[in-house]
Order: sequence, then structure tokens, then C-alpha cells
Amino acid sequence: MTNKSTRKLFIFLFLLTLTTGSCNAQLFHKNPEKELFGKTVGHKKETRVKEPRSALRAKRKQERNDRRLQKNYEKTVKQSQKRTIDIQTAEVQSRMKQNKKDYKSRDKEKRKKVKSSTRRAGRKYD
Repeated sequence: MTNKSTRKLFIFLFLLTLTTGSCNAQLFHKNPEKELFGKTVGHKKETRVKEPRSALRAKRKQERNDRRLQKNYEKTVKQSQKRTIDIQTAEVQSRMKQNKKDYKSRDKEKRKKVKSSTRRAGRKYD
């Protein structure tokens, strides 16, 4: 009787060691692509292309020109607005100034209302 129980116990332990060995082998997953190529496929670093100095110089010159044009445009718009007011009579000028003030106050109230009602929409006006 003891001989059969020891035999069963020995077989049980033998099977247990075989199954735990195969489980341990599955714990560490290895990437076959990494083993073959040394690196994981799919993680490619973008290469940076250095532009010639002449191209960089031309870009900077174009940016300066764009800024100058934008500044001139804004200046022209302000002059045009000022001229529009200056050619009016005194009472029309005062009315136009009052309309500007009214518009600014309405706009400010609207912004406050929107900001208080929703936080996300309020961020638009910050």
C-alpha cells in the first residue's frame, strides 16, 4: 500500500515539475523580431533634413517681409478708421464714439455671461 502511494506521489511530483517548468517558460515573452533584427520594428526615428543656408535666409527674409506688410496693413486700417471719423460732422463723431463705447460694454457683458455660464466657452475669451 505504501509502495503504491509513494509511486503516485512520485508521479504527481514529476508531473508538477514538468508543468511548472512550461509555465515558467511562458512568463517571459520575447519579441522574435527583436531577436532577429536587434531592434523592434515599427519604432523608426524621423530623420531631420538640414536645409541649405540660402533657403533658411530666404525664409527669414520672407517672414520679415510678411511682418512688415502686416504692420503696414494695420497702420492703414487705423488711418482709414480715423479718417472716417474725422470727415464726419461733430454730432456724428460724438454719436460714433458713443456707439463704440456701447459696443465695448455690450461685448464685455456678453463675455462675462458666457464665461460664467460655461467654463470651456469662457476660455475662448481669455
